[in-house]
Amino acid sequence: MKNHFNRRAFLRSSSATIALPFLESFGFRKYVKAAEITTPPKRMIWMGMGFGVTADKWFPRQEEAGTAYEFPDILKPLERHRGDLTFIQNLMHRHSQDGHSGSTFWLTGANRYAIPGQSFHNTISVDQLAAETLGKDTRFTSIQLCAKGNSNSGGDGHGPGLSLAWNRSGKPVSGLETPVAAYHRLFSDENTPLEERQARLLEQRSVLDTVMSDARSVKRKLSKTDNEKIEEYFQSVREIEVRLSKEEQWLGVEKKHPQNPVNEPGESLLGYDELFVMADLMVAAMQVDASRVFTYRMPVDTLISSLGATMSAHTMSHFSEGERRDVSEMRDLHIAKFVASFIDKLKASKEQDGSSLYDNLSMTLGTNLFSVHTLRNCPTLVTGGGAGFSHGRNLVMSDPKTPLCNLWLSQLQGSGIKEDSFGDSTGVIDELFLG
Repeated sequence: MKNHFNRRAFLRSSSATIALPFLESFGFRKYVKAAEITTPPKRMIWMGMGFGVTADKWFPRQEEAGTAYEFPDILKPLERHRGDLTFIQNLMHRHSQDGHSGSTFWLTGANRYAIPGQSFHNTISVDQLAAETLGKDTRFTSIQLCAKGNSNSGGDGHGPGLSLAWNRSGKPVSGLETPVAAYHRLFSDENTPLEERQARLLEQRSVLDTVMSDARSVKRKLSKTDNEKIEEYFQSVREIEVRLSKEEQWLGVEKKHPQNPVNEPGESLLGYDELFVMADLMVAAMQVDASRVFTYRMPVDTLISSLGATMSAHTMSHFSEGERRDVSEMRDLHIAKFVASFIDKLKASKEQDGSSLYDNLSMTLGTNLFSVHTLRNCPTLVTGGGAGFSHGRNLVMSDPKTPLCNLWLSQLQGSGIKEDSFGDSTGVIDELFLG
């Protein structure tokens, strides 16, 4: 019981020390000056909409595959970026069977029943795999943003505070659920004296060593099944060790604000306005290279209520002719306005070599649900120059069951991350790289 208490206390103390200063522009490395780094880093963003889309209005017509397609009316605000966007149709996760777990497996492609006798199993998400490479030199290996106040049913699958990200143990990674929390994580001053922070980390390491020693002694007495469970625990502890090591690396490193500092958001900021503030925070974080990998589980309930709707997101997702369809189309239209504005900001933010943030990142907008409980033809829109994709097309895959993980693998490889497979992938999507 004593060890259990200490471990929980350690986890709380660890989370309380996360908000530390971050790096110089374009990547802090202990023995490399920022000025010596001339090639902008690759960055990746995944934004999950949740609860599907207005199924018959969101995608361009499949008969109009290629560049000469009519842009969907409910996405018209994005048309000014037409040459920099790619719709990808006929993607799906073959293992996704539960329409109420829309975001749970979106970035993993895992089979929840992969382990006999277990009702739930997940694997590492593509963002966390990317972060293992892209996040080595940044203060925050990755940043998880998520909306506060989303409902737990109707295809979303997560409660407030949980993000789209899953670690190597297949456990959910907590997220920053308000713009205020994200702001303080990224930009608040660390007023605790350096010596006190060093002592705190030393104490945490001492607790961690004790926990590992006790766990190893217990392991010798466990059954095969329990040993498998404790191996998962060891993996979680190893991830904590990595986080502690990164905190130690960045102790005493002064943070640098972007050229145009962001102001602290209001506490009550929710819904549609939240989208734009979260985008501003991501841009600012990239400008000072605080992190290179981001996920954002976007609001749904608070978004549609901020637009004047009185129904829940779940009700909206089961749309029929009338008010439900109207709300669904309104939601899709306003997300398009937001994404268009986000792309504008990314293109306007310049790197040291004259390129833009947009030129060096890969960004995905999508969801694991098409509509209601349909898990085929996952709504997918990709943009950005960081993965080497050729944009401006309505790309319709010939196989209606093309793994969504083929896209994730394409983004990983295109961003310089050496992986031969991911999830249930069968290969990269070659058409994305063709001019």
